[in-house]
Amino acid sequence: MSTGIYSIGVSGLAAAQMALLVTEHNITNANTDGYNRQRTIQATNTAVMTGAGSLGQGVRVVTVQRLYSGFLANQVNYAQTNVSQLGVYLDEIGQIDDMLADANAGLSPALQDFFAGVQQMAANPSQLPARQTMVSTAQTLVDRFHTLENRLDQLNDEVNGRIQAVVTEVNAYASQIADLNQRIIIAEASFGQPANDLLDQRDQLVAELNERVKVTTTTNSDGSFNVFVGTGQQLVIGTQAMSMTSLASSADPSKIAVGLQTAGGTQELAEFLITGGELSGLLSFRSEALDTAYNQLGRIAASMALTFNAQHALGRDLLGNVSGSGLVEDFFLIGTPDVTPNTNNTGSGAISASFVDPAADSRFSLSFAAGTYTLTRASDGQSWSDTSLATLQTTVNSATGNALVLPNISSGSVDVTDGSLFTRLTGSDYKIAFGAGGAYTITRLSDGTAVAAGTGIGTVVVDGLSIDITAVGDAGDNFTLQPTRSIARNIDVDARFATDPRLVAAAAPVRSQAALTNTGTLTLSQGGVSTGYSLANLPLSLSVDTGAGTLSGFPVGTSVTVFYADGTSDVTTAGSVNLSNGGSAIARVGFDGLTFTLTGTPGNGDSFTLATNAGGVDDNRNGLLLAGLQTRNTMAGGSATYQSAYSQMVADNGIRTRQAQVKNNAQQALLEQSEAARQALSGVNLDEEAANLIKFQQAYQASAKMLEVGSRLFDTILELG
Repeated sequence: MSTGIYSIGVSGLAAAQMALLVTEHNITNANTDGYNRQRTIQATNTAVMTGAGSLGQGVRVVTVQRLYSGFLANQVNYAQTNVSQLGVYLDEIGQIDDMLADANAGLSPALQDFFAGVQQMAANPSQLPARQTMVSTAQTLVDRFHTLENRLDQLNDEVNGRIQAVVTEVNAYASQIADLNQRIIIAEASFGQPANDLLDQRDQLVAELNERVKVTTTTNSDGSFNVFVGTGQQLVIGTQAMSMTSLASSADPSKIAVGLQTAGGTQELAEFLITGGELSGLLSFRSEALDTAYNQLGRIAASMALTFNAQHALGRDLLGNVSGSGLVEDFFLIGTPDVTPNTNNTGSGAISASFVDPAADSRFSLSFAAGTYTLTRASDGQSWSDTSLATLQTTVNSATGNALVLPNISSGSVDVTDGSLFTRLTGSDYKIAFGAGGAYTITRLSDGTAVAAGTGIGTVVVDGLSIDITAVGDAGDNFTLQPTRSIARNIDVDARFATDPRLVAAAAPVRSQAALTNTGTLTLSQGGVSTGYSLANLPLSLSVDTGAGTLSGFPVGTSVTVFYADGTSDVTTAGSVNLSNGGSAIARVGFDGLTFTLTGTPGNGDSFTLATNAGGVDDNRNGLLLAGLQTRNTMAGGSATYQSAYSQMVADNGIRTRQAQVKNNAQQALLEQSEAARQALSGVNLDEEAANLIKFQQAYQASAKMLEVGSRLFDTILELG
């Protein structure tokens, strides 16, 4: 009997001792990251069957179990990878938000100051100080574009550096996980028991890796983990760790991309494959916010420069220079769109791009043949046709955003313009991808729309861009077109204006003058011009014949378009136009890109001279038009001003920032809930462990007491002998 008491007591003593050891292990690791609370799993020893019944033989410890739930761990990891992603995203996008919205350092103050300078110049066109002020404020605006662009460059460098650092950390974690896999395999194979502490360490490494990039895991039969990123790209397979790498993007070398080293070499991973974690946050910020800020800032710079230059080219400077005759037409210099061939291209394709003239979208050619009117746009050759002139006018204006008034023609063709200046730049990048046989597709990346397709070399006009394909690429080759990416960096004021501000074209190139002997009240406006105008037929002397009802003196053979007050129109090459049409008086006349407005009642024999604006030093008509660009819809196809486009840019970035903050708050709450649930199961509760110490100590003492009783019984037996 004493032998049974001894063996049972020893088993109880051993079980209590192990329980005490596990409890002490829990207590000492209460603050260890990734530690899961452990407990002993006990079972009764096999009983001895006797005639008096089953006689128990004590207890044994089956295993030491860690209180771990894969489901709860996955919940925590899911929330944590999202929190890490959104946290990095918020850190970065907040810097853009602060920069753009700054009341002093943003673009708005410099833009307003520049146009205030233009208005001052327009009010004092003959004064050099006013012209110098305009040039100075223009340079300040250019410097502001440069400052904002430089800040974006710093953020781009920061993102590139952080991507490289995260990739290095990912590789370190992958190596440690593979090493732990090896140790776990050996430990569990040697003892046939789970290597709890090693499993905790591995789970913690996976959790920390998951903060850098979202991963998924599978468990092998030997207890090792496989770790995958993206859509199944292998990072750790058992005891073998793959390596991520950071490399220059094949589509845009200014960006650091993420690759995966495999047996076949380095595979560049598409950004959408990287989900969750800091790495995804950095890539998402770059594609959603940083690239957008680059492009939208450049879009504003390009649109402002293009439209300002186009209007400036329609003026006359203080030295008398006009377009095509000594005038420095481009006030701003911006360069051309960036076109980058993919570094993996195998062919010899060649592509370049340029900006479409802002006036080209407002210039059309109207023709009439076989009962059908056809209107063709100068910028891209797109045409519209209809048998009704009124219907055609409504259709085209609705489709293009123009405000055309189409003249009534009975044959031939005539140029038509509404004089508007606007760009159609979108602020998106484009991908030009080649297929078999020289076929290509041009895709706008902001919305994934295929905006053009064709085969072979040629020119494609789309979204305010002229894309020249001078050599086709091999199938699979592609090019990245970034129309506005570098414009805010490259924009500048032509240095000749700072040297000689007289070169600013504040005056209009034409003027009209009524004869002093005129008896009627008919007046002609000083006249305006549109892109492509000609002064070759000036000066002209126009005379009124009230008997014939005509205004004559226009160059014979030149198309003259005349509009009447009731909206009717006519086109003639006869050298004279009717003063009225069905009782409706003449209102406007145009030829050679020159336009004059007429008001009042003509007197017989009244005459007018149309001439170049020689000596017009106080003329500010073009200066006023330049100043008026501030409030004209010159962007987005004629639907936005410079300021409204910038305000929209600021608002869009602010919306992205707020959305990310809301998502981050939600994920933080989810993370806290998941952590609490996991902690309830796996965390060490010191109060509970203290109670366990007492309980297991009492069990230990009771088992020891059994041994003491057994010893006394044995002594008693010996004494009896």
